[in-house]
Amino acid sequence: MIFDKPTYFKKSILATAIFAVFGTMSPVHSVPLAVQKEVPTNFANIVEPLLPAVVNISTTTEVSANRRYQEMPNFPPGTPFDEFFRYFFEEGQPTRPRKTTSLGSGFVVSQKGTEALIVTCAHVVADADKITVILNNDTELKATVVGQDRRTDLALLKVTTDQKLATVEWGDSTTARVGEWVIAVGNPFGLSSTVTIGIISTIARNISARAKGAPAVDYIDGYIQTDASLNMGNSGGPMFNIDGKVIAISTAIFSPNGGNIGIGFGIPSAIAKTTIEQLKKYGHTKRGWLGVTIQAITPEIAESLDLKTTSGALVGAVASGSPAAKAGIKRGDVILSFDGKPVKESRSLPRMVGEATIGSKVPVTLWRESKEVKLETLVGEFEEAQQEGLIVDPSEEADTQRTKKGPEILGMFIKEIKPAEFERYGVSEKGVVIVGLDPDSEAAEKGLRPGDFITETTISGKHERIVTSEQLLKLIEDAQKQGKKQVLLLINRGGVQRFITLALTKPSKPATPKAAE
Repeated sequence: MIFDKPTYFKKSILATAIFAVFGTMSPVHSVPLAVQKEVPTNFANIVEPLLPAVVNISTTTEVSANRRYQEMPNFPPGTPFDEFFRYFFEEGQPTRPRKTTSLGSGFVVSQKGTEALIVTCAHVVADADKITVILNNDTELKATVVGQDRRTDLALLKVTTDQKLATVEWGDSTTARVGEWVIAVGNPFGLSSTVTIGIISTIARNISARAKGAPAVDYIDGYIQTDASLNMGNSGGPMFNIDGKVIAISTAIFSPNGGNIGIGFGIPSAIAKTTIEQLKKYGHTKRGWLGVTIQAITPEIAESLDLKTTSGALVGAVASGSPAAKAGIKRGDVILSFDGKPVKESRSLPRMVGEATIGSKVPVTLWRESKEVKLETLVGEFEEAQQEGLIVDPSEEADTQRTKKGPEILGMFIKEIKPAEFERYGVSEKGVVIVGLDPDSEAAEKGLRPGDFITETTISGKHERIVTSEQLLKLIEDAQKQGKKQVLLLINRGGVQRFITLALTKPSKPATPKAAE
């Protein structure tokens, strides 16, 4: 940032003189000036002791080669183009696994003996087979993951070293103000120990509407936005205040080209500190869970519900067996307050619930049928509910949406339904749903389509209730090995059941899934 001091001070003196003459004429518009900290004229003294605590993180991930990963263009058989692309896609593809590498940033928060803990972003180390931490003095250390949390995009790493490492302290992001200085340190584009300076542009920024598929948007109710230059590789690096304390962790940028345009975001330290402490203690987070899907209340929705304001969270769905369901919360209810605290915006509710004491009973105020309803609900545990399949993992859902397929059998791509998806598919028990089809398969010819629910199979007169994808795959494979001719499937489509027979023959060519609408 270019700062023209002479011009600035001339304008400041002029502004002061004008205020002295005319300020008393309009007392309504005069605003008392807050006492400010002394603005540093040089950031070197602040940055110098912090740099050794900031590290580079390099990850290596092995990706298995898959010849069917890319689909061959459809050219007439025997033509030169057909032969060329067939060689390229089917024969020319490498069969050996390949390795991919990525770079990120992190910082040392504590050291006890030879063991040091390092904070970074979860997306920096996600699915990594090897993690290397590179210190400020170029020492390379092998790191292991203590724990990671996709909801906040945070991870905690552990390294072992005989060196005495520099550490940094957490600051208080709740006291941060728009216009305050922020110092970002990281590893953009692999350029280690890069320092950039900016200000806090906005506090409590909601980026969920723009961050498609971002794992953290359902829990963080407000990011710290800055114009300090952030680029690819800055993720996981600290943002310091002028006291040299971490008030945010770099996590995302908005950019049309992948480079900095002056809009970057940090995870507030108030959220990060609590998450890291849980990862350190348990290896995972322990958060409260209510079991509702919510959405924001627009002025139109408020008017239709006879609400005077747009405060609160509209319940779009209630998970079966969840604390909310047991307490009597219904779809269409508006949650006005939780545990005695008003829900000012829908995006603030996940964090309010997440910070509630697990197992406690808390009061909830609802808006239902134009009047307030008060009830109590137990606070469940988010991670426990996720393990039981009561919550759909956002990353799994995103993968399904991208690939539009799951395990393949008889030309059908199938997916196992979890309890959290019962309402979506209109079922009340676990089972298997078709998510894609080979358009040339018998299943497609007989009218099966994405969204059909496979509830039962019959092979040689033996009926089997289908609950999991693995179960269905094994039944079909065993029947094929035994030389069985066909399978009878019971299909549930929108509550209407019918039987379909399919030949137990393996497809002669790789199946191409048809995307579900």
